[in-house]
Amino acid sequence: MRFGIATFVTDEGIRPAELGRAVEERGFDSLFLAEHTHIPTSRESPYPGGGELPRSYYRTLDPFVSLTAAAVVTERLLLGTGIVLLSQRDPIITAKEVASLDLVSNGRVVFGVGAGWNREEMRNHGTDPRTRGALVNERLAAIRRIWTEDEAEFHGRFVDFDPIFCWPKPVRRPHPPIYVGGDSPAAYARVAEHGSAWLPNPRPNPADHASALKEIRERAGRDVPFTVYAAPNDPEVINGYAELGAERILLYLPTRPRDETLRELDELAATVAAHAARS
Repeated sequence: MRFGIATFVTDEGIRPAELGRAVEERGFDSLFLAEHTHIPTSRESPYPGGGELPRSYYRTLDPFVSLTAAAVVTERLLLGTGIVLLSQRDPIITAKEVASLDLVSNGRVVFGVGAGWNREEMRNHGTDPRTRGALVNERLAAIRRIWTEDEAEFHGRFVDFDPIFCWPKPVRRPHPPIYVGGDSPAAYARVAEHGSAWLPNPRPNPADHASALKEIRERAGRDVPFTVYAAPNDPEVINGYAELGAERILLYLPTRPRDETLRELDELAATVAAHAARS
């Protein structure tokens, strides 16, 4: 089982280049960054974590800019989105951004996607929250077609374009792995149809994810791997997901200034070392 880092990069925390270098130096295999284009001042959608929305949600940098900064100062680190809110993104532009980052990083991109939860944020992008799942499915299908065909075209309910040329194509073939977030029957179907892996948020009892994994794999007809997103620094949770067969655990890194972030990374690295010593 591998370990990575999941975090929000903001204007108030460590800069993305130094973060990427520090994550790689401590032996983590990946860095996944969250996305929010904005937070509406009047919100109806409850924060899934409960309570007040954390400050980091308001101040996120664009994930592709941040991951590019990390890419140029690292050699092995996987560069992931956790998650891109594809319900709020143009598929042609997104296909180019991901492929460009994959080229710059020599094939180190992991494309983590999801439908999102903030209905007001979606509406500001022209998305009807009621149909966001179907919209994301079409955009994923269109992006995959752009990546894999020289003259790509797509005609659907939400995405519609005649043949186009769009380069660069991704370095990784046929395309970067697609990690699909979400914990609902619709998300399980999306993982099965479009995903290379499932990217769920952690639960206090990892065994609670066993039935979802079974459903995803039955739908897909294959052994779909999974990476746990933003897991706590808790040995019991880590051990539970190891027993469940997680491919990777992304430990949650709070958004802090530089020195605090480096200390926190050292603590997370010590947890990983202790887990390895027990395994």
